[in-house]
Amino acid sequence: MTMRFILFSALALTACNASAPPAKPPLEGARIGGAFALTDQNGQAVTERSFAGKYRIMYFGYTFCPDVCPTDVQAIGAAVKTLESSDPVLAAKIVPVFVTVDPARDTPAVLKQFVSAFHPRMVGLTGTDAQIARIKTDYAVYSSKGDASPGGGYLVNHSRQAYLMDPDGKPLALLPQEKGPDAVATEIKRWAR
Repeated sequence: MTMRFILFSALALTACNASAPPAKPPLEGARIGGAFALTDQNGQAVTERSFAGKYRIMYFGYTFCPDVCPTDVQAIGAAVKTLESSDPVLAAKIVPVFVTVDPARDTPAVLKQFVSAFHPRMVGLTGTDAQIARIKTDYAVYSSKGDASPGGGYLVNHSRQAYLMDPDGKPLALLPQEKGPDAVATEIKRWAR
């Protein structure tokens, strides 16, 4: 009887600890992010200071992406809409940001059409090749242009992480956009206050 009680108690404690989030965000202290100067979907100059005091979801992709980017960005936009219903105060503190890795084609006008399809507050950012190269380095993002097709089009291979950044621009966590909007909203609630 005593052995059963000890085993049951140990299992109960393990179950409690397994569901508790870690005390610190998983990306706390990581060297991800930094200063940037880019152009938004309205042609306006934007820097990291433009988002001061807001949590941001930083996702890197390109608008001509045939599958992954639209799916990921849809999950991010839907997660923010979910938060707007369940926790409007928190949702108001969050800015979803889409940064292109294909500035040659992703002009402000192209970005405007793309981001507006996913969330009205989503910001699309582009810039010169040098500006995009710098922000990709600062956010540990990989991309490389594929071979051109006979028609001149091309794909861009790229990493697909979505970062949740705190109001000071520090990284908190990776968001699981590949698992859908509910998983993204849950992870945001875990780390954003």
